[in-house]
Amino acid sequence: MAEKQYSMKEAMLFSQRIAQLSKALWKSVEKDWQQWIKPYDLNINEHHILWIAYHLNGASISDVAKFGVMHVSTAFNFSKKLEERGLLQFSKRENDKRNTYIKLTEMGESILLQLMESYDPGSNSVFSGAMPLRELYGKFPDIIEMMAIVRNIYGDDFMEIFEKSFNNIECEFTEEEGKLRKNGKSREVV
Repeated sequence: MAEKQYSMKEAMLFSQRIAQLSKALWKSVEKDWQQWIKPYDLNINEHHILWIAYHLNGASISDVAKFGVMHVSTAFNFSKKLEERGLLQFSKRENDKRNTYIKLTEMGESILLQLMESYDPGSNSVFSGAMPLRELYGKFPDIIEMMAIVRNIYGDDFMEIFEKSFNNIECEFTEEEGKLRKNGKSREVV
C-alpha cells in the first residue's frame, strides 16, 4: 500500500476550508442567481436546465442531470414543468428510444436570450467581490485550481461541456450598448 503524502490535520483543514468557503460562496451565488431570474418566473434548476438545453442543443435528461449536477428525477421533473410552460420540447430519437431528449422551444430560447441581455454585473456580489482582483491583475481570476478539483470529481466530459458553453457565449454573442446580444453565428453543438 502506498504511503500517504499528507497528515490527517492537513487533510481535515483542507476539507473544512473548502467546505466553509464553498458554503459562503454558494450563498452569495444563489442569492444573485435568484434575483437575476426572478422576473422570468424561473427557479435556479429551471434556468440551469434552459442553459444546458441551449448549449447542448438536444440534451438527454441524463445529460441534463450530469451537467446540471442534479438527480435524474430532479432534471426530469423541472424539465417537465418547463415543457408545460412551452419553454422546452421533449422527444425520443429513432436510434435511442430509452432516453428522453429536450430541446428549447422558440419561447424558451427567447427567454434565455432575454435573461442574458438583462444580466447586470453591478447587482452580482460575486462579480463585485472579484473586481478588486481584476483591477489589481488586469483580469478576472481563472480559478484554475477549483476547475482542476471539479475535473477530478466530475471528469473530463463535465469540464468539456463546461468550457464549450462558455466558448459558445464567446463566439455567439457580442456586446452592444452594454448588453449581450446574439450575433447570428451558430454555436458549437456537443
